[in-house]
Amino acid sequence: MASQSINSPQKRQPQLEKAKLKAYNGEAPDIDLMFNPSEISFSRSNNWEEHTGNRGSTLLPKINFSGVQPYRFDLKQIIYDTYETKESVMKYINIIKKGVETIEGSSDKRPPVYKFTWKDEYFYCVMTSLTYNLTMFLTDGTPVRAMVDISLQEVDKNNLPGGTESASKASDRQPDSRLDS
Repeated sequence: MASQSINSPQKRQPQLEKAKLKAYNGEAPDIDLMFNPSEISFSRSNNWEEHTGNRGSTLLPKINFSGVQPYRFDLKQIIYDTYETKESVMKYINIIKKGVETIEGSSDKRPPVYKFTWKDEYFYCVMTSLTYNLTMFLTDGTPVRAMVDISLQEVDKNNLPGGTESASKASDRQPDSRLDS
């Protein structure tokens, strides 16, 4: 029977791909998610300008498209748990908190830009809000479990915050639809 196990190929366990927020240009520490989110909520909206004085035959105001908003997405109920190692979970939370603080030594006083990845690259983004709840403590008061919610907003990877010049060219710009009215 031992020869059978030598000759049979071992089944490979698939490697778990971890979601992470990679800091652009190393401007902050990367944020590794301890446990992958079970759900990611994406949203995007369009802007429409209403011209109340200009009405059509139905007496509804004329509206013109004025652009799109960036994607916003939420990573909800991300668990960080250090109970087994008995170390403070704040070691991880303090890294995440850097996403809503200005970059140390930065001249433009802004929070960092991240690239959200989970197998594939999703977006370049900035953290717009962070909420964390400490949910378990050791007998000495050391926090060992946290539930984290992170809200992110897409940024143009060709025109990132802190850049000195715009990557868009005049020839690439679309005519303003409001001028056609």
